[in-house]
Amino acid sequence: MAQLWGGRFQGEISELAWKFNASIYFDKRLIDADAIGSKAHVTMLAKQGIISNEECEQIKNGLDEILRDVREGKLEITDKYEDVHSFLEANLIERIGNAGKKMHTGRSRNDQVALDMRLFVREEVKNTAEALYGMLDTLNTIMKDNIHTYMPGFTHLQKAQPVTLSHHLGAYFEMFYRDAQRLNDVFVRMNFCPLGAGALAGTTYPLDRDYTAELLQFYGPTNNSMDSVSDRDYLIEYLSALSLIMMHLSRFSEEVIIWNSNEYNFVTIDDAYSTGSSIMPQKKNPDIAELVRGKTGRVYGALNSLLVTMKGIPLAYDKDMQEDKEVSFDAIDTTKNCILLFTDMLKTMKFNKDQMEKSAIRGFTDATDAADYLVNAGVPFRDAHGIIGRIVLHCIDKGLGISDLTIDELKEFAPEFDNDIYDAISLKTCVEKRLTVGAPGPEAMKKAILRNDERLDVFWTHLNDI
Repeated sequence: MAQLWGGRFQGEISELAWKFNASIYFDKRLIDADAIGSKAHVTMLAKQGIISNEECEQIKNGLDEILRDVREGKLEITDKYEDVHSFLEANLIERIGNAGKKMHTGRSRNDQVALDMRLFVREEVKNTAEALYGMLDTLNTIMKDNIHTYMPGFTHLQKAQPVTLSHHLGAYFEMFYRDAQRLNDVFVRMNFCPLGAGALAGTTYPLDRDYTAELLQFYGPTNNSMDSVSDRDYLIEYLSALSLIMMHLSRFSEEVIIWNSNEYNFVTIDDAYSTGSSIMPQKKNPDIAELVRGKTGRVYGALNSLLVTMKGIPLAYDKDMQEDKEVSFDAIDTTKNCILLFTDMLKTMKFNKDQMEKSAIRGFTDATDAADYLVNAGVPFRDAHGIIGRIVLHCIDKGLGISDLTIDELKEFAPEFDNDIYDAISLKTCVEKRLTVGAPGPEAMKKAILRNDERLDVFWTHLNDI
């Protein structure tokens, strides 16, 4: 058992307790972050004259060799070590001797792991944002091609008013764009360096924390050493942002599942993102969308788990905080994979435009516009609402749509109807006359898409800058 704290102990920890306490099983994925942080730390130590330049170079070269051997499979990270930090330090000392023993000068595992987790999460925030960019770009591309693709809009899962596919997908663009903004907020708040905080009270060594922060591309050092080692707010914020992304993906998945059903037939999912049945040969199931919807719960669980873990911990560091990693790693991987898979499914999905338009026509989505027609003819809105309601009831009884009625039949309900009613309630008119900001009319949608293009350009530039 390779451990960093044996000097004070006379007896050995039990094997069961060792395994229960160890984090090497999951924190080994922090190895790159740990090496990057350690190299920055010893560079600062050499600058301050705490170790020699030669020792600094020995340590950095030794860490690089260890990383290379791990990547090439020449060195295995095993449960002989308590955590990734002891793995790196023990192997470094074995390779370069006494210089390796100086790597941890002026540092505690508390600020070391706090740094590693920030470095890891900071990179994952960028990766998640990049995946979201792909989703947003795909949505905007589909929007451009479907400004005139009519479909029913829904409330209460009942057909309500006609919209376009471009407008409907634009709602998801807004959701995922807000998610991207939240990720940026997480990055801005978390991008401060805890290294140099020590166990909880700093150190007597003359560390230059500003220099270390600069080397690691942080905005600066954290302000309070106790908060530095006990803070997981940034991780909770990140998991919250991931939970919102998954909620939006789950809502989108639910609609794709409904649209893919035989009753709707709005979309055809590509074979690459569907599966069949072991007994029913006709089945083509939307399994990817269903799994995205299902995996949302495990991301929510990670957020709740960390909130519960942190709620009763006194300052500063406590071992409970080791529980932040497994659930977070899983939530991060799950969300990224869901974004990437859903984006690819969306790119290959076929939209059955004729079926969408027929569904809008059959669903009385023109009823509101018919009422507005009467209002414009001088009928009070509440009266117009009642008249159209009676017409709809009549049409349901006869199996007809409003536009199927003759002008004489319409006049039986209200003499204000004239032949121009048919143009007024056509899908084209119902959609195209809605021109206010955020509406589905083509001119409004063209402006929205142009705005999306501009936001995507800014988003991509920002991604490359951070």
